[in-house]
Amino acid sequence: MTDRLPSTPPGLAAAAELLRGGGLVAFPTDTVYGVACAASRPDRVDALFALKRRPAERRIPMLVAGIDSLPGGWRVDHRARILAERFWPGALTMVLPAADGDATQAFRAPDHSVALGLIQAAGPLFATSANVSDEPDTLDADDVLIAFATQADGLGAVVDGGRVPGGVASTVLDLSVDPARVLREGPIGREALGAVVELG
Repeated sequence: MTDRLPSTPPGLAAAAELLRGGGLVAFPTDTVYGVACAASRPDRVDALFALKRRPAERRIPMLVAGIDSLPGGWRVDHRARILAERFWPGALTMVLPAADGDATQAFRAPDHSVALGLIQAAGPLFATSANVSDEPDTLDADDVLIAFATQADGLGAVVDGGRVPGGVASTVLDLSVDPARVLREGPIGREALGAVVELG
């Protein structure tokens, strides 16, 4: 059964403990509710895909509290730092290259106090929207519980942070190339990005 936790310091601490133990937790973000596993538990990403019934070829972004809280192993250049200073927390997802190879990973700092509090308590999170793939987004804790009602054993907890506004998915900017490339248009437009970094 899925626990419903309050968005208080004790509730976030309980959610963080679940995440560190390998559990999956849903929580509010600045757009929709998300569901995550701890980035320190990459062995649980498969469980996240299974819960969502998400095709394995779709990548999952990592949510962080800020540019200085990224885990090691990723190349953070001056462009990433300038963009983070300007647009984080907020609707920009940055794709960064691995420091020693061809792999890439998407990162975002959500502009929501509950999400940021959970990340600060549990560390970076592999997160995606808290809905079954191709089903409607979830905008409150009740929506999440309904969405995963038949998979309640797979979802450890939902942090009830009230209703969220929904909205357009974040802008995705690829910084593994130079000049940077917009992969998905979103709330932050090319003009705003181009004022900060060179775009291809």
